[in-house]
Amino acid sequence: MRENVMAARCLLFVPGNRPDRFESALRASPEGIIIDLEDAVTAGDKDTARANVLRLLVERPAKDGPPILIRINSPDTRAGLHDLLSLGEGLATADSVVLPKVEAPRDVALLRAHLARANLPILALVETAAGLDHATAIAQALRPGDALGLGGADLAADLGATLAWEPLLLVRSTLVLAARRRLALFDVPLLNRDPGSALAEEAVRVRALGYTGKLAIHPDQVGPIHAAFAPDADEITHARAILSAWTGQGVTTLDGLMIDAPVAAMARHTLHRAGLAS
Repeated sequence: MRENVMAARCLLFVPGNRPDRFESALRASPEGIIIDLEDAVTAGDKDTARANVLRLLVERPAKDGPPILIRINSPDTRAGLHDLLSLGEGLATADSVVLPKVEAPRDVALLRAHLARANLPILALVETAAGLDHATAIAQALRPGDALGLGGADLAADLGATLAWEPLLLVRSTLVLAARRRLALFDVPLLNRDPGSALAEEAVRVRALGYTGKLAIHPDQVGPIHAAFAPDADEITHARAILSAWTGQGVTTLDGLMIDAPVAAMARHTLHRAGLAS
């Protein structure tokens, strides 16, 4: 049985016009892949990519296997309308729809109307200055089980900023505030396919900000992202010690650390991320 796709730590992008990569991507990213019909596919390949997606959705096992998400083109574009019309009922067998360049709650409402019968989770990507301005309203239009994501490259271009940590720190923090722990939150992929330690360092940083996962563009990125978002043995031991010391009310201490309800909640969250009961 497939897990909740929005509980993933890493989702791997695959171009929709490269069906030869679908199976290897599914093996490399057991938490899910995003088949991209938008930026990774040129205008001349859109029809072929849609046909590839339909074929995969029809042929996939009914219940087993990693989740499959489909990034459509924006419904404000001709290509996006073709995606919704061509994929039609086929989207009902996907696990989620990824909505690019979301700029207002109406974008979510429009997609929801088209998906009314499928009732799929939506991963809404904020990729423009207008989307950032309305990030809280967009998050409120989403439902529990949906997610927000940062489209950092497009947003940096729209802002005239550099795609780097410091210039996008406020952007990342704004989306954390918008999600407010009600929604899963995915960070932008690192575009360097040979990043050395940079990928793991960036993943640890966004996890500390409050992100629940990070997107990837290459199978080699999946492992480092999984490791960065998984609590290590020391964190798990510390979380268990906190919950053992806390009485459930008031304030206590553990090795000089004040423990109250918020600290206990963070400890439970650590164990939840580790897949352990608190």
